[in-house]
Amino acid sequence: MSNDIKTLSVNIMDKEYQISCPADEEDALKRSARYLNEQMLEIRSTGKVVGVDRVAVMAALNITNDLLMGSKNASSNQDVANRRIKMLNEKIANILPSSEQQQT
Repeated sequence: MSNDIKTLSVNIMDKEYQISCPADEEDALKRSARYLNEQMLEIRSTGKVVGVDRVAVMAALNITNDLLMGSKNASSNQDVANRRIKMLNEKIANILPSSEQQQT
C-alpha cells in the first residue's frame, strides 16, 4: 500500500470538489464520485426534490438503504451456505465410517 496522498478533482452535480485520498484508492474515489453524481442527477431529474442539500440527503439515504439491503442479503446468503455446508459435512460423516469399515 502506498502512503502517498493525492488530491483529486471530482465533479458532482456540475460542481467541482478537491478531495484528498491515498494514491492507491484513487480509482475507488473516482467510481464513488461518479456513482454519487449519477444518483443525485437522477433524483434531481424527477423534479420532486428541490435544492442540492435535499438531493444529497435523498441520494445518501438511497445509497445507504442499498448498502444495508446488500448486507442483509449477503448475511442471508451466508446463512444458506452455512446450512448447506453443515448438511454436506453430515453426509460425509455418515459415509466415512461405513467406508472405513469396508476397508478393514
